[in-house]
Amino acid sequence: MTAEVLEALKPRDGTRVADGTVGGAGHAAAILAASSPNGWLYGCDRDGAAVEAAAARLAEFEGRFEIRQGNFAELADWVPAEICDGVLFDLGVSSPQLDFAERGFSFQSEGPLDMRFDQRQKLTARSLINEASAEELAKIFWEFGGERDARRFARAIVKDRELRPFETTRQLAELIERLSPRRGKKAHPATRVFQAVRIAVNDEIGSLKRGLDGALKILKRGGRLAVITFHSLEDRVVKDFGRARARDYTFTGGVDVPELREPRAPELKLVTRKAIQPGAAEVALNPRSRSAQLRVFEKL
Repeated sequence: MTAEVLEALKPRDGTRVADGTVGGAGHAAAILAASSPNGWLYGCDRDGAAVEAAAARLAEFEGRFEIRQGNFAELADWVPAEICDGVLFDLGVSSPQLDFAERGFSFQSEGPLDMRFDQRQKLTARSLINEASAEELAKIFWEFGGERDARRFARAIVKDRELRPFETTRQLAELIERLSPRRGKKAHPATRVFQAVRIAVNDEIGSLKRGLDGALKILKRGGRLAVITFHSLEDRVVKDFGRARARDYTFTGGVDVPELREPRAPELKLVTRKAIQPGAAEVALNPRSRSAQLRVFEKL
């Protein structure tokens, strides 16, 4: 969704943008080109391989960017406050991560149960699947994957690992498929379980919430935040964040009771009331973009 991102952030000469999920640097390269000759980009990614690939791709813009390996939840720790004209988060797993079996993200090919964005991290999918209780696994499958058979799958995993620990993606996927045969269904029955495990291993929802708060700190007044999501759980977090920060009141207790509202100045404006979705041409070129949704906010 590069064209939509450029339209949302409107980079121009001198613009400063933070790309919290630099990945292969496709968006970053387009932003730096549009902000030539003096634009600047702060970039980070949890994946060390992505950081190396991004630095190589952006070589033509040498002297106009800084890229670090790290979580975008920590952007505000090293990017100066209120300096950015734009912040971009392109969430989810990248194509290189899915396509390299050794990263353990996909059930389509045999690989170790890993799923870490940051290879320096201790927690892996293998340790989570083999050490978490049935109750913990069921909660993960339901909350992060919306898996209706969460409890049944969790109990089966705990029973099977008593005989043999789970080591590979295929081992886990085959167990789920035995419990819930495909029977002509388009989606693999392990899809939601794998999504849930990946989200839990990488604390994606917690990171997203911290990252959104941090983005507000580094944005200038009038700066824009653009977030691309790929599933309903993270989109809901982004949507709720925008709505809460765009309200002219606050409340305590977790329930919005009109009588208990306290007035305050809104922090954000919703640039897009509805999420922007990729066009048919882009989906044809990149089928993985079909579930992408872009939401844009402006700091007041």
